[in-house]
Amino acid sequence: MTDTAAVDPAAYAARLTTADLDGSVPDLMDAPAIRWGVLGAGNIAGSFADGVRERTASSVTAVGSRSVDKAQAFADAHAPGARAHGSYEDLVTDDEIDVVYVATPHSHHLEHALLAIEAGKHVLVEKPLTRSVTESRTLLDAAEAAGVFCMEAVWTRFLPHIAAIRGAIARGEIGEVRTVIAEFDVPFAYDPSHRLFAPELAGGALLDLGIYPITLAHDLLGAPDTVLAHGTLAETGVDDHVSMILAYDGGAQAILHTSSGASGSVGARIIGTRGRIEIPRGFNGPADIEVVRADGSSWTFTSPAGEGKAYEAAEVARLLASGATQSPRMPWSDTLEVMGILDVVRAELGVVYPGE
Repeated sequence: MTDTAAVDPAAYAARLTTADLDGSVPDLMDAPAIRWGVLGAGNIAGSFADGVRERTASSVTAVGSRSVDKAQAFADAHAPGARAHGSYEDLVTDDEIDVVYVATPHSHHLEHALLAIEAGKHVLVEKPLTRSVTESRTLLDAAEAAGVFCMEAVWTRFLPHIAAIRGAIARGEIGEVRTVIAEFDVPFAYDPSHRLFAPELAGGALLDLGIYPITLAHDLLGAPDTVLAHGTLAETGVDDHVSMILAYDGGAQAILHTSSGASGSVGARIIGTRGRIEIPRGFNGPADIEVVRADGSSWTFTSPAGEGKAYEAAEVARLLASGATQSPRMPWSDTLEVMGILDVVRAELGVVYPGE
């Protein structure tokens, strides 16, 4: 039975390590200026480039796509003055970039990140790092052998409201965390040619959307001891509606959901023995939170406005300047544990990608 009157905040602080437990994060403009190459020219790459340009001292100096025209259009819209490369090979061998942001579909993350690593470039790889834990180990082994920096681009971990949440937990404001509830449900019209429904592009709600609630639970509770999942599949064989329970031997649970066919708030609730933290909407991006203690007292945190992917970009700049090869907030071990959870859920649903 859990003793709700005796919570050791120091123990939580040791496990939920961060330099900023009060909701503050390092000033974005204080991070060193580095030169980014963006591999891929889709929407996520555009928002990342916007964040780098608008909120950091760094710059996107080159863009690579399979078409030079597409790369140029991307540069014009998101990185004026950046060089446009008509192949990924040309991008990763550009001597005037320090790090490559890989923003192609999940199915190609391993191939494209390895391309950059083999060219001696540091890499930030859009989440999920790869399709599976086996592929992730291959990629991380290559980064380690080459001595280059590599990080999965889980931008949520670097946002101010997450620092505020971790700070409240570390101070014992809601006691011991017992339950994490989170959902990421976004409706998409069924289209077998869309990447979200295409097995050859590692489609499905789980890897695209469901990784966010899983990552939140992992950040706060660690790797689960048991993973249970139930869901449905689209006609193409990828998952489209998934419920998950992550169970921990100490009694904590995470109750998670993702769907590509439902409209949700993308909200989360973190419930402790002495209170709770509410994230009404958009927990994965810059969000407002409310901390409610059992005695009825509460406080709120409002996230600063602006493109949130700038925070992960600034983290990479700081770490490159320090000579680090991985981030303490998004270490390789965490990536592998989350990928392991995704693998288990996919296996329980019966989702297999071509070539696996």
